[in-house]
Amino acid sequence: MANKKVRGRFAPSPTGPLHMGGVRTALFNYLFARKNNGIFILRVEDTDRDRCVQGAEEYITESLKWCGIEIDEGVPVGGPFEPYRQSERGEIYREYAMQLIESGHAYYAFDTSEELEQLRNEYERDKKGAFQYDAATRKNLSNSLTLSEGEVKCRLTSGEPFVIRFKMPENENVVFTDKIRGKMEVNTSTLDDKVLFKSDGMPTYHLANVVDDHLMKISHVIRGEEWLPSLPLHILLYRSLGWGSQMPEFAHLSLLLKPEGQGKLSKRDGERLGFPVFPLEWKDPDTGELYAGYREEGFFPEAFVNILAMLGWNPGTDREIFSMQELIEEFSLERVIKSGARFDPEKARWYNHKHLMMKPDRELAELYMDVLKEKRIEVSLEKAQNIVKLIKERVSFVHELWVESYFFFVRPENYDPKVVKKKWKEDTPSLLRQVADVLSGVEPFEASVAETAVKSYIEQNDVGKGRVMIPLRLALVGESKGPDLFTIAELLGKQETLARIEEAVKKLG
Repeated sequence: MANKKVRGRFAPSPTGPLHMGGVRTALFNYLFARKNNGIFILRVEDTDRDRCVQGAEEYITESLKWCGIEIDEGVPVGGPFEPYRQSERGEIYREYAMQLIESGHAYYAFDTSEELEQLRNEYERDKKGAFQYDAATRKNLSNSLTLSEGEVKCRLTSGEPFVIRFKMPENENVVFTDKIRGKMEVNTSTLDDKVLFKSDGMPTYHLANVVDDHLMKISHVIRGEEWLPSLPLHILLYRSLGWGSQMPEFAHLSLLLKPEGQGKLSKRDGERLGFPVFPLEWKDPDTGELYAGYREEGFFPEAFVNILAMLGWNPGTDREIFSMQELIEEFSLERVIKSGARFDPEKARWYNHKHLMMKPDRELAELYMDVLKEKRIEVSLEKAQNIVKLIKERVSFVHELWVESYFFFVRPENYDPKVVKKKWKEDTPSLLRQVADVLSGVEPFEASVAETAVKSYIEQNDVGKGRVMIPLRLALVGESKGPDLFTIAELLGKQETLARIEEAVKKLG
């Protein structure tokens, strides 16, 4: 395998919105392929037509595009192994299902769903454990292993519904190696005869993914740990189809866990704790219910990718912030952990803050101007850039810039009553008018010049600093918060600064 071209695939089912766990699987496949100068393929596994959801496939491709995960081959870009939708490959799977029948590795089963349900109920009633269609029970069921050749032919000719099941070997140890979990061993006596081909003429995941991975020359299968119990079957299918020496290498990723650390992260956890579990906003086509997305919540795609990369992988150092290219350079399956990765919503905000801080002030200012336009506030790019530079340390998202800077655009209508009660004294109006006189003479009206003038006034008049500075901030901002006071004044300009002081004096007396 070391000499083979690395070809990885992400193969989701379009049964709903792509969960962030699915995006992580796609990301790890993408990083591994790029690290090894390989190919990243998107294959859509839509054989379960009853569960396919309108718009889900488009949602998957849009999500990957937003994340910066580039598709080399597959849906929707095409490639040498088309088609890449399994629903369009039915005849291919039928051919290999028949090959398994003819070689004795699979068989026809005619049992109805009602008959199998009755058996399950009987097992439960008689406390025999859970019923399993396997090497022991298949000898007494309605299938081509127990029926005569003539009866099987008759049933097939008459159009009687059937499925094709894999004939699991009896009491055989299947030994395999997972690149994340190491060497493993499973005895076939614990496994059932899985359905490979359904009565509707479509394959199950087990047959379709093995056939497609082989025909598409997939070198590495990186997928979620929920598929680990199926790996012995898949290995046996490779061998039964004569492809044992050409099997891909396997790596099964751990689960994303709830913030509490116990159990798989679900959309209910997001609803309960107020964070998204989907990359993009999703509207359920049946119910109209809307689910939040990371994009719409204000996360940068590079931050979202960084978050996912660090859930179950680490670079072997304390470093946590990476660009996509840096992740590609550092990524290896050897540093993927096999234990579950706990998702922390607050840490997710931290990642977005770090990526926000890395962006040029001009880029952030342009993004912030879109927010201001929605509020019908016109401002020059230069002023927006100066404001952003002043307050970006305080925010995690672009939309939070408004919360930290609204006072640059809107005069205070009210003043924090707690600050007023504590700091607005009888002589405050007189002091502020004197400060206003000082500021009116400041030229040029810049932060450093204004600060020097006001501090000189305080010292010369032996006035406590707190008696001037806090009321002055209250007059300009309406609260006791905000960045450097004199930088605020400079950005407001002399005329607006003086007008706000006068208005505060009039309102508060």
